[in-house]
Amino acid sequence: MEKVKAFADWLTKWFTVIVIVWAVFNYFVPAASLWGKAYTGYMLGIVLFGMGLTLTLDDFKRILTQPMMVIVGTVAHFVIMPLVAVALCAVFHLSGPLAVGVILVGCCPSGTSSNVMSYLSRGDVALDVSIGILSTLCAPFMIPLLMQLLASQYVSVPVESLFLNAVKVVLFPIALGVICHMVFGKKIEKVTVALPIVSQVAILLIIGVVVAANGPKLFVASSLMAIPVVILHNLCGYSLGFGFSKLMYKIYPKGFRYAQQKAITFEVGMQDSALGATLALTSFASNPLAAVPSTFFSVWHNISGSILSSWWRNHDDRHEIHWDSDNGEKGSAANVVDAARPSDAAKTAPSVA
Repeated sequence: MEKVKAFADWLTKWFTVIVIVWAVFNYFVPAASLWGKAYTGYMLGIVLFGMGLTLTLDDFKRILTQPMMVIVGTVAHFVIMPLVAVALCAVFHLSGPLAVGVILVGCCPSGTSSNVMSYLSRGDVALDVSIGILSTLCAPFMIPLLMQLLASQYVSVPVESLFLNAVKVVLFPIALGVICHMVFGKKIEKVTVALPIVSQVAILLIIGVVVAANGPKLFVASSLMAIPVVILHNLCGYSLGFGFSKLMYKIYPKGFRYAQQKAITFEVGMQDSALGATLALTSFASNPLAAVPSTFFSVWHNISGSILSSWWRNHDDRHEIHWDSDNGEKGSAANVVDAARPSDAAKTAPSVA
């Protein structure tokens, strides 16, 4: 088990590099992944089943113990990222499948990468996980609704297909995972050690399919335009998420303190890009280009999230900011006997998606 955990840690550490190498390989050898196009839903289902295996009833109870913060954070995610996506499509004059892909990734839930980044930055991981769970459970309903409202001007949005595919690849696997955890209890822990490996391999396969299906179109001008759009989308998400949490601190300072501000920043700015790519390939199968923004996002948000979490941690150390300070006051860590962070006990995600 120690070897499995060590390999999982290594895979997580180098995941972004591996994604890039794997994408390049599939660009030149598309046959390596094209076979999996019909199975992307099952691949993502494996990832979310793994997420379900790590959840207990206490995770859902936590949502009820701090409903305001979790609901507000989830609403912020489903408002900020979709609207930023629409604005960027207008500014960069995107149209057709590429615009649909940008809006689709903007409508997705926060994903699991944010949990890891929140932990690394000393944010409130418990809040991060709670918002992630709620946004993921809302995804089958929110994605079709938002896509119909925001993307129908570009293509005909298959609302029913989006809903059914989202239920199939999101709700069913998570529910099955939670049930398995309830039935088998601590025995599940022997399996969860390998979940990061299984989940990240599944994500790599999805990315491989997207690259293989769009190889000839990836480096044309229209596709390359998605790169700056995706970068700005992610960075605007961080900025607006942090600004929103700062505003909420003024309204409700007891709940939206410094650690919670970090969690909401990552929850707003990071997306479940694997879900976006899977829904693009299944519900917009005739336009595989719609999956390209999700693939670019998958690579970029892991890079930006790692940089931001590292900067945040170093910034706090340099200015002696206590992890549990009210609003990031400089010098708040001086002469404080630090207790273990509540977030240290919270589970991080089974994968980096």
